Amino acid sequence: MKRFDLIRCVLLLLTLACTPLMASAAPVTLDVEGKISRTNDPDHTIYRISEAELMKLPPHTITTSTTWTPKSAFTGPLLADVLRLVGAHGDLVELRTLDDYAYTVSISEAERYGAILAYSMNGTRLKISNFGPLFLIYPRDAYPQELTGSVADAKFVWQIKALVLK
Repeated sequence: MKRFDLIRCVLLLLTLACTPLMASAAPVTLDVEGKISRTNDPDHTIYRISEAELMKLPPHTITTSTTWTPKSAFTGPLLADVLRLVGAHGDLVELRTLDDYAYTVSISEAERYGAILAYSMNGTRLKISNFGPLFLIYPRDAYPQELTGSVADAKFVWQIKALVLK
């Protein structure tokens, strides 16, 4: 076997061996800080919610369209349940994303609409390439007058990595 062919075979084998790892969704973690009464880090400033903890929260499904997706079934815990887990005591929650975008929503408004932190869409886990790991979803189709337009679109935050309670 020629050296070039051997190198190509080794590279192909490495690619095939790594493909399942690259294709799977990364474990979900969510850092919550600010006005919270429960922490689990050494400095007592953050509660890092593991994927296992997130999956233990009751799942809720909202079937709705967004500006970026057709009508789909989004599943995840209520934002209110996540905030209860960390003992949140604030009026606002700032959502921070992987690309350093930040948007603040009213906790009472999110609770009124039953907003969820979706980790799946149509039964498939969200990946970074498709709004993951977490996507704040409101029931837009159920409230088209209130949850449509640019102001409402801003509430649909994706690639969420952290929450800051204010």
